[in-house]
Amino acid sequence: MASTENPDPETGKSEPLPASTEPLTPPQAPSSASGFLDCRKIDIIIRVLLFSATLTALIVMVTSDQTEMTQLPGAPSPAPVSAEFSDSPAFIYFVVALVVAGFYALISTIISISLLLRPEFAAQFSIYISSFDMVALGILASATGTAGGVAYIALKGNEEIGWNKICNVYDKFCRYIATSLALSLFASLLLLVLSIFSLWKRTAT
Repeated sequence: MASTENPDPETGKSEPLPASTEPLTPPQAPSSASGFLDCRKIDIIIRVLLFSATLTALIVMVTSDQTEMTQLPGAPSPAPVSAEFSDSPAFIYFVVALVVAGFYALISTIISISLLLRPEFAAQFSIYISSFDMVALGILASATGTAGGVAYIALKGNEEIGWNKICNVYDKFCRYIATSLALSLFASLLLLVLSIFSLWKRTAT
């Protein structure tokens, strides 16, 4: 171990070196403010994607109408028959769920931006937002599953109970339905990510 004493050239005696008077600076703790801002920015980005997905799915769904000349039983000649989402209660429920989820995504995005500017209210509103995230997830996921079941019958039919498939005739209608269902499934996954993200933030704090 090195000596901390300095020998005096006149007396030959060693004198202790003066101790450093500079105070030791403790290591800086990472600021929690930057972590809060990063989490809030991620939350806003996901909610913007959620609003875009639900709005696009809604537009695709309500513009899926298709009219084709179809031979009806007992009719002497083919007649124009339209396929619309309003023909099925499951598709109507799906459209309503998209409206609710899209409106909630817009409102929650505005709230998240406000909390980014006023972080002192974040803890007060985060519990309510995470709860509504799970409610919106349940509504949208159930509507997607219900509409998906009807869309599968439209694609494959059911010979046992006499339900004919229609996608071989109304191809555009079925493509639009499938696209809307895919976007709704993506939106449901985003809501699931938001719910898990909110739960992680609450357990981390």
